[in-house]
Amino acid sequence: MNTHVCDWRIELINAHRDLFRPPAKVPVLAKGYPDCGPGWRGLLNSACDRINEALDAEERVAVQQIKEKYGTLRFYWQGTLSTKSRAKVEEAVALAEARSACTFEECAEEGRLYRAGGVLMTRCEAHAKGQPVAIKPGFENVHIVQRLIGMQSQVAYRRYDRATDSFGSVDPGALGFEEK
Repeated sequence: MNTHVCDWRIELINAHRDLFRPPAKVPVLAKGYPDCGPGWRGLLNSACDRINEALDAEERVAVQQIKEKYGTLRFYWQGTLSTKSRAKVEEAVALAEARSACTFEECAEEGRLYRAGGVLMTRCEAHAKGQPVAIKPGFENVHIVQRLIGMQSQVAYRRYDRATDSFGSVDPGALGFEEK
């Protein structure tokens, strides 16, 4: 009888060994071993696929840490990349983090942010605990990103669409922000 149990995290690491760089024969010791539930398996697989597609032949990314914090995914990585590749990798990570904000990490069902005893967690309706966190109307799944481009600060307003797993632009005026 085979008593070997294969964990989805080990399958992810083995499928993307170039990103996780696990020690030989011991993938559980990979630096970026995911510390989150199986409901985020799909979004992590997509993120890793997108990262690999973003890289030129000589470029490498090393996953440093994957965890849940404040109800959403945190995906930390490092690598020396071209500006174009870095933007694509950052977009892949942003999409995974945005999807995690509306996906329960245990069952992969659509969810939202709840607060229970001071702890924030994204939960589906069936597994909800605590009280839903109030979101100002119009701000659902909105991600505001500030980047430094050269010496200029640039702010992007984007809404995540779970059905298409993509971002769409949001008019800052519709959110009550004035552009400078």
